[in-house]
Amino acid sequence: MAEKKATAKKATETKAAAAKKETVKKTVATKAAKSVLAVNAENVGFKAGDVYQALAAEGKALTVKEIAKAAKISEEETLLGLGWLFKEGKLANDGDKVTLA
Repeated sequence: MAEKKATAKKATETKAAAAKKETVKKTVATKAAKSVLAVNAENVGFKAGDVYQALAAEGKALTVKEIAKAAKISEEETLLGLGWLFKEGKLANDGDKVTLA
């Protein structure tokens, strides 16, 4: 009877270790799938152009999420572009929305 308990316990530990290993693999894969944005003047300038074109095409004030969706870029990239355009005086705030100046 003691042998059965030891074998069952070992099998349970093996299953738990396998499940933990699978979870670690999924976590690593998820983290590796995220893209890395190179922050330099050229890339930020391109994102600013994407943001400007999205705002011009819509013709109204948009939130950051709406701009990101319209420009087909991430919210982080949208914020980079917005910063560039605000610094140049091309944008104006309209509450929690942004519009062309």
